[in-house]
Amino acid sequence: MNFKYRNTGFSILLGLALFAGGIELKAQDVQNSTMKYGRLLRLIDSYYVDTTNVDDLTEKAIVEVLRGLDPHSVYISKAEVEKMNEPLQGNFEGVGISFNVYRDTLMVVTTVPGGPSEKVGIRAGDRIVAVDSKNIASVGLKNADVYDYLRGKKGTKVELKVKRKGEENLLDFLVIRDKIPINSLDASYMINENTGYIKLNKFSATTTSEFMEAIQALKAGAKLNNLVLDLRGNGGGYLTAATELADQFLTAYKLIVYTQGKNTQKKEYTATALGELEQGKLIVLIDEGSASASEIVAGAVQDWDRGVLIGRRSFGKGLVQQPFPLTDGSMIRLTTAHYYTPSGRNIQKPYEEGAEEYQKDYLRRIEHGELFTKDSIVQNEALMFSTKVSKRNVYGGGGVMPDLFIPLDTSKYYAYYNNLLRKNVVYTGVLDIMDERRNDFKQKYSDFKTYVDKFEVTDEMVNKIMDAGEKEGVKKEEKSVEFARPLMKRQMKGLIAQNLFSTSHYFQIMNAEDETIKKAVEVLAQRGAYEKILSGK
Repeated sequence: MNFKYRNTGFSILLGLALFAGGIELKAQDVQNSTMKYGRLLRLIDSYYVDTTNVDDLTEKAIVEVLRGLDPHSVYISKAEVEKMNEPLQGNFEGVGISFNVYRDTLMVVTTVPGGPSEKVGIRAGDRIVAVDSKNIASVGLKNADVYDYLRGKKGTKVELKVKRKGEENLLDFLVIRDKIPINSLDASYMINENTGYIKLNKFSATTTSEFMEAIQALKAGAKLNNLVLDLRGNGGGYLTAATELADQFLTAYKLIVYTQGKNTQKKEYTATALGELEQGKLIVLIDEGSASASEIVAGAVQDWDRGVLIGRRSFGKGLVQQPFPLTDGSMIRLTTAHYYTPSGRNIQKPYEEGAEEYQKDYLRRIEHGELFTKDSIVQNEALMFSTKVSKRNVYGGGGVMPDLFIPLDTSKYYAYYNNLLRKNVVYTGVLDIMDERRNDFKQKYSDFKTYVDKFEVTDEMVNKIMDAGEKEGVKKEEKSVEFARPLMKRQMKGLIAQNLFSTSHYFQIMNAEDETIKKAVEVLAQRGAYEKILSGK
């Protein structure tokens, strides 16, 4: 039997053994099953009526086996492995720009500070029209094409031809590719004189260092007594990054999380004495998009009565995956353990009915009204636990329930605004404005405070975008238009700020009207409110 088939068959049938009920098979049983699958492949290859691709059949078999285990055990092809790792490793190798394919041309939106493109003088607003003498303008360029053209190994060179507004001729740049950071921290700023705000989009290899840098910057510029940690929409990442973040808030030796599985010994992760924010008030924001590592942090904070959780019930992923490489460079991510919060909660939501039903959980939450009213949430009394200090009731079996519930925006005309966003006309409209007025804006608004105080998005700017939306099939209705107008003005102001300053400044503008953040500030400001929630009285 071919060596590749032998090893692939072993991986598949090991999964089949687990699926069959978790029975621990003897080595001889596994070998017999492996030989059985190998014989199947040989028979297909030798006798099947039509031409077959045995590698393709093997991949499909792996996918189906893992699908039957749990929703988070998955197969990852060789081609997907490298791209999958980039966001969590915290970097990739390339030229260091964020871009948009704008009117069939590659437009530089921002350059990475200190990155290869900024070093050679490429600017926001530049159009890259040729890469290594190959024309890429007006040829139906796609985002995936851009990655193929611009990404490459550190130290390799790429020649770019750039069209810059105000320059008659094309500009030539030689860029030497380098490692480019992928930030897990979206925003960091002071909400008021003593309350900081940090938003994380994932838990990656660089999350701890990014968080520490942000905290030091906040402490250097203000008296940081309180922190609002925003984990909404954060789908998780590395377990280590989660425990290191939780460690910043908990005193030494406190349990953060423990993991355990049928074939995995219990492993505890505890806090050290090196936390940066072990004192002061802490608010953690969560919602139905907060999963895995986010839930580890939220669960530890809640179980130790260390901070107040505000938002909606989290996703409910309490399974730990371990990567196992296969012989051809592909891999499987196999669930090997459950994780448990300090009180002993496993917050994994049920998945016994299969992956398809599991994926419908969000729709069921909407149908049951859970995203709109706290009373619609039914907790499993059999999975009730107590927090470690105040002995408040908390529950396992399906996400982390916040201490204060904030309903999802139920506005009647929200669909119109979302349709404009989906058609990308809002962002494209902002690119139009920046293309026309970038230099003017930079001269008028040299700092963020001046921009916030003096710049206003005009009705004329909004009308142009709405007109563009109509051309894209988004029909204008008077009530919808009037509702969407203030939302569009705020987002457009935020997007322009992002172009002029940073992503953090975008969130600073958008968060000004965020109901969950308003509630967090209220709890921190109102005397005794924070303490009352944590006491459970």
